[in-house]
Amino acid sequence: MGGTPESGAVAARPHARPHARPHPHPRPDVALLIEPRFPGGTSSAVAGELAVISRIARPRVHAITSRMFPDGPNAPVIDTALDRLGLDMVRDPAHVSADIVVLHNPAFLKFQDALAVTIAARRLMVVTHENFLRPSGQESFDVAGCLAQIARASLARERILCPVSAGNRQTVMDWLERAPREIAACWTVLEDDWFNICDFDIRAPVETPRDRRGRLSRPGFEKFPREEVLEQCFAPHARINLLLGADSLMPLADEHPHWTLLPFRAMEVEAFFEEIDFMVYFTSDTWRESFGRVLAEAIAAGKVVISDAQTAAPFGGGVVAARPGDVNRLIAGFVADPDSYRAQVERAQCALSRYSGAAFELFFTGSVLSSRPPIGTGAP
Repeated sequence: MGGTPESGAVAARPHARPHARPHPHPRPDVALLIEPRFPGGTSSAVAGELAVISRIARPRVHAITSRMFPDGPNAPVIDTALDRLGLDMVRDPAHVSADIVVLHNPAFLKFQDALAVTIAARRLMVVTHENFLRPSGQESFDVAGCLAQIARASLARERILCPVSAGNRQTVMDWLERAPREIAACWTVLEDDWFNICDFDIRAPVETPRDRRGRLSRPGFEKFPREEVLEQCFAPHARINLLLGADSLMPLADEHPHWTLLPFRAMEVEAFFEEIDFMVYFTSDTWRESFGRVLAEAIAAGKVVISDAQTAAPFGGGVVAARPGDVNRLIAGFVADPDSYRAQVERAQCALSRYSGAAFELFFTGSVLSSRPPIGTGAP
């Protein structure tokens, strides 16, 4: 946002000719605020965005140390992206100033009372990776407290909430309708979804699928359904039941010897997908994915994906919407009819094109860098 010459610098003469003309199309001024230790989808989404945003801007990346992650390293995918793009990351800055400031996943503030950075921006974009409400209607985290911290710390012409999917958007809008007026009045909502970039290598489906089932997620009790639901999804008669990220399920290993339980990051993702033909993904009744990025990874890897209807919705038929009790029948049908298996995978992979890097670049240019108005405010 500008500045003053360093002490001792020589000021330019009032009528001196400038050494160089400004570029007719200066690169956009974009800064990102992230908690780089998020495991799973948030960090993967940020890493993908950095690669695309770097085509049109030189993003400045700022890391916030939160109480949500008191210690531990950055998510490897963040460090890899920064190294590949030649970007530095400033840790815990006192002040961040840019035309566009993007803050990812405000939930990282839920264990503290203040955001220890001041923000100045024309547009402050807060990407809502976590659903604001649970399926029961209860808050997923202290949304008002997190957004109030950001509002107090920022001076911005616009403060905009950016949902990542239609389902995520619904929780944001429902929360705003009942939020305290003084909080809701600070925010508008971006009209278009701030979707995850899913530019994965596409692999062809197997010619002859077998009943090899798997599940991959970061650890966390909310990520897993009840034990009896898991038993429906990963039945004893399956050839393989491989659950990666099953840290919380380890005490159940003796009771379910037909499950292969591995902790998070115990196996490379590519190797995991080599072992399965069906990705079966259900979560706790009290929690839903805002965007099932791992489902998109499974689709790209050439697998049939089965999940609940809400989690399946962003993929336009690419994920088979079902209940846990349907899983055995569905898998048996696909195994018996390899042509239907192949057609389902190909349909799903075609649908992934809506989440390409090129599509995100168009979105970012048209809906973020422009002055296209958001859709409204939560204030009555």
